[in-house]
Amino acid sequence: MKVTHCFFSICILAGALFTGAAQKPAANAHFLALVGTYTNKTASKGIYAFDFDSNSGKLSPKGVAAETPDPSWVVIHPNGKWVYAANESGKRSTITAFALDATTAKLTQLNQLPALGEDPCYLSFDKTGKFLFVANYTSGNVVVFPILPDGRLGERTANAKDAGTLGPNRERQEAPHAHWIGVRPPIGNGALVYVADLGLDRVLTYQFHADKGELSGPTVFSSYSNRKYDPSAKLSPGTGPRHAVFSNSGDPMYVLGELNSTVTVFHMTGTDDFVPPPFQQISTLPEGFMGRNDAAEIALHPNGKFLYTSNRGADTIAVFDVQRRGGKLSLVANIPTGGQEPRHFAIDPTGRFLLAENQNSNSIVVFRIDEATGALIQVSQAASIPSPVCLAFLHR
Repeated sequence: MKVTHCFFSICILAGALFTGAAQKPAANAHFLALVGTYTNKTASKGIYAFDFDSNSGKLSPKGVAAETPDPSWVVIHPNGKWVYAANESGKRSTITAFALDATTAKLTQLNQLPALGEDPCYLSFDKTGKFLFVANYTSGNVVVFPILPDGRLGERTANAKDAGTLGPNRERQEAPHAHWIGVRPPIGNGALVYVADLGLDRVLTYQFHADKGELSGPTVFSSYSNRKYDPSAKLSPGTGPRHAVFSNSGDPMYVLGELNSTVTVFHMTGTDDFVPPPFQQISTLPEGFMGRNDAAEIALHPNGKFLYTSNRGADTIAVFDVQRRGGKLSLVANIPTGGQEPRHFAIDPTGRFLLAENQNSNSIVVFRIDEATGALIQVSQAASIPSPVCLAFLHR
């Protein structure tokens, strides 16, 4: 079958993982960028470091930051001193803690623990920075590790198995598959943790007990109704929720469906975080596209005006306008990423540049963003980066 790509003529930007207003960069502002890769069956050695110039958009290689197997997701602690990697290696999967030397762009391993599940694919922190959340895809469970005063990981404090009715896709939804875990900014108090489960077509809601680092649920107790209920977000059958992002205000929540290439939009209600039925589901694909596609990443620009998702197959970034009141989406454009299989993308902390990681073409493509219009212009490309799949920034 011939694959056809139909693109809008307007070029608009792609996405961010940050909240709040975009900051204007200082003169000669440089950031350290850490790139996670797949090492299995590739020439990659692990985590790579780059210097990123937020004035020019130039990405300069700094070499291997750490040799570690299959670091498919990398996060930098809010204190800028520690880095954590999900080593996605099936039943041998681990979570590794590193000390970061921002001057030399090198990582020193602090400790490494079993992931307590298969194929960890997402890491995030609680609101205090005292706990690390882990989503294990293949085994469909989520784990909480305490972060010790020296940055090492302590023994797990929680290990919860996702459960519920499976979706209709027999190949991809044969079991629970936790794919994302996070908390709700900014009004959420951190007492609830959200888990996108691809196999269950739900974003589950767990109660997080920060005093002990424990999880319970997903049924929670409502202070309004004085009863227990299930606040989880339910998506249409076969959606396959992969990642989610909240608006800067914490409402709405946008959920990316990997299997049907959609974004589903949910309004959130108060601090109790009950999730009502969705009010919108919209395609991420360019008009007229035919062929295989797996949606991969979702992010909101810091100015809150645009939402972005990546398409693997179409190899584009889908760009959506966000309605000022209500948060409803409208598809504006699909922008080619200049490579194959954009598993992840990120914008630099200034909100001026988009970096798209093309896993199968071993490249990171840098685009300049017009924050007023969303226009995107390719400014540079760092080639010969084996299998890039994750990128995190730190101000140097």
